[in-house]
Amino acid sequence: MTDAVLNEKIEEWLKWDKNPKTKAEIENLVNEQNYGELKSRLLERMEFGTAGLRSRMGAGYTMMNDLTIIQTGQGFLEYLKEQFGLDLHKYGIIIGYDARHNSNRFAKLTANIFLRENVPVYLFRQITPTPFVPYGILKYKCCAGIMVTASHNPKEDNGYKVYFNNGAQIIPPHDQGIAGSILKNLEPKIESWNIDCVDSHPLRKDPYDEVYQSYFEDLKNLSHRRENNSKTSLKITYTAMHGVGHQFSIESFKSFNLNPFIPVVEQVQPDPEFPTVKFPNPEEGKSSLNLAIKTANENDSTLIVANDPDADRLAIAEKLPNGEWKIFNGNEIATLLGWWIWFNYKQENPNTNEYKDVYMLYSTVSSHILKSIAQKEGFNCEDTLTGFKWMGNRAHELLNQNKKVIFCFEEAIGFMCGSRVLDKDGISAEAVCSELAVFLKEVENKSLIEKLDWIYDTYGYHVSNNSYYLCYEQHNIVSMFEKIRHHDPQNEDYTYPEYCGRFKIDKIRDLTAGLVVDFKDDGKRSTPNFPTSKSSQMITFYFENGCVLTIRTSGTEPKIKWYSEIKETDKSKSREEIKNELDELVQSMIAEFYKPEVHNLKARST
Repeated sequence: MTDAVLNEKIEEWLKWDKNPKTKAEIENLVNEQNYGELKSRLLERMEFGTAGLRSRMGAGYTMMNDLTIIQTGQGFLEYLKEQFGLDLHKYGIIIGYDARHNSNRFAKLTANIFLRENVPVYLFRQITPTPFVPYGILKYKCCAGIMVTASHNPKEDNGYKVYFNNGAQIIPPHDQGIAGSILKNLEPKIESWNIDCVDSHPLRKDPYDEVYQSYFEDLKNLSHRRENNSKTSLKITYTAMHGVGHQFSIESFKSFNLNPFIPVVEQVQPDPEFPTVKFPNPEEGKSSLNLAIKTANENDSTLIVANDPDADRLAIAEKLPNGEWKIFNGNEIATLLGWWIWFNYKQENPNTNEYKDVYMLYSTVSSHILKSIAQKEGFNCEDTLTGFKWMGNRAHELLNQNKKVIFCFEEAIGFMCGSRVLDKDGISAEAVCSELAVFLKEVENKSLIEKLDWIYDTYGYHVSNNSYYLCYEQHNIVSMFEKIRHHDPQNEDYTYPEYCGRFKIDKIRDLTAGLVVDFKDDGKRSTPNFPTSKSSQMITFYFENGCVLTIRTSGTEPKIKWYSEIKETDKSKSREEIKNELDELVQSMIAEFYKPEVHNLKARST
């Protein structure tokens, strides 16, 4: 890039940006002659994808700020006009926001753009959990929904999550359609900056009270033991992780007639600084739950439930007899929830002929435990591409075919109980899980971990090993994956490895290259059943020993993740032997495929 191009972008930013703080950021970088930083901020743009937008807040086209929010809103408006015509002016859109820095402002900037085009906007007057937006779309028949949140990301980040009129997150081709429309509408209109009229605009509607009341009334339908839930000595500790979840979790417990939980006082109030947790992500495990464990120990509580900051995810932990805490991973929580939801459905619907219309869904990188349960019980189970956008859209398709979708999950502690919200929902999942815990304690005299063992004994032991490395350099990510594909440097065609350590690979599915290679069939090549995308990296290995291992890049964080699972097939092996075999395979994968030292990968923080 020439200096002339950079200068043009600097002038453009200083002309367009009306926010004094971010405008001064660029001016300071110019005065400091920090051209490297200016290039990284101004010569590229955040990519709008199926996850919408998520990035650090600051000045520049690669960051979340007033100008990039306005550009996104202007482009999204024009795209929705093309898609819905007059219906957009009839049904409008719904917008929610979390408690992060600038979330309220970004929501109002977006609302202002639509209101000035006479599009009705359901804008919540205060912070809400993310599930309220997809719920609200279906309630009001909105054309789209936007949630301003960066979910569990660090405090420096924010995001812009987009839903379509079916109540599910957008998938192709809408992501590229919106992205293209944004690029055609980059110049901010003068009126796009003035948000003073948002609150008083006649087309601005506040859905908070209606959605709140309706959501929690509907939530009661997921409870199957309301009359007995308060008859327990079980004490439950809850943390909102400085996010929006506290008040809504109180209400979810009331909806199920559960005894009030014990709050982690230090984390009750929404706080965009997240002062007590370095990473406000309960998926990180014990490091994020230290205060919850302390609170639980002090109050003789044996169960912890936790939401992430926008309350769409659920983490749980249980105290063991030896005083240690078992923190359940997403696959284990899903195993418990899936069994519980099926148990209740089966009790209330004894006609087995109806089971052919019942579905559970899971993402392809998650545990296949639901499929094992389905095969034995007679209902349907499907896997989808990674991400709740795929499960939400597939659930919508099935519902339109008069099927029943009773549970969906992804291993990243995301759970959809029922089909009233076509996205992950931590508020409903925590109530369902707490009711299960009460039932187990009072009726079966079991702990959650004991029930998990029972489920494995009944449907087959599934053990997983999931984690990630951090990588901040795109060229190293590409290099790592290309070395896997071009295992033989003398062969220009994709030549994949047939072994990882001592473990033989039977088949490989590469959703980036759009290729399946079956080594059991003389290396026969075919096209995957799933949609493919060259913009993200994802390869799945199917091993002779039954292990399925996927490595992929995250769409919202600088992570290269792996997901692996072995299902018990050899009864002569103990669970410990099966787990050790999987751990050995993963270590071989890290050494031979990831090669952290070669690709400058940073290990997950402990």
